[in-house]
Amino acid sequence: MSVIVIEFVTLDGIVSDPDGSAGTPLGGWAFRYGPEAVAGDKFRLGRTLDEGVLLLGRATWQLFSRLWPGRDDPFATRMNAVPKLVASRTLTPTGLSGWSNSELLDGDLVDAVKRERRDVVVTGSLSVVDRLRAADLVDEYRLLTFPTVLGTGRRLFPADGPRAELECVGAERVGAAVLTRYRRAAR
Repeated sequence: MSVIVIEFVTLDGIVSDPDGSAGTPLGGWAFRYGPEAVAGDKFRLGRTLDEGVLLLGRATWQLFSRLWPGRDDPFATRMNAVPKLVASRTLTPTGLSGWSNSELLDGDLVDAVKRERRDVVVTGSLSVVDRLRAADLVDEYRLLTFPTVLGTGRRLFPADGPRAELECVGAERVGAAVLTRYRRAAR
């Protein structure tokens, strides 16, 4: 089992509001490059998405549950079919009926991830990423880096965050962005 974090990110490490849905003044930066910049399996998840589980925080799940069920392209079909675990203290099981295969995470986030036998893909969901990183559970980061510098916003790796030793295992141009893959360095 691996924990894979996928994020849209700017050159200066900002991950907040890439689609503009949060209404921040600088939001929507990833979507300025057109829909093809963010469409499809840009993170090269392949079988991981077919055989793993998607882990989302409440806000990301609520955003995605409004977007993905109405789409019918091949990648949307896979996103709608994947089992989804939702980390939330406020949503109820009946509140998850809007997106198929969604269920509330049972118990503590870190404990639940440690018990999981499938690969876990975390997308967006910065509070979830922060908790998993603090528990040293993130095995891989797949970052789609856009040629934008915002100067302000929430960073994937905050200055006061824990140290991590990573190794780059891949980099490829994907439209206007670059997909980089970093894995936990051998210990």
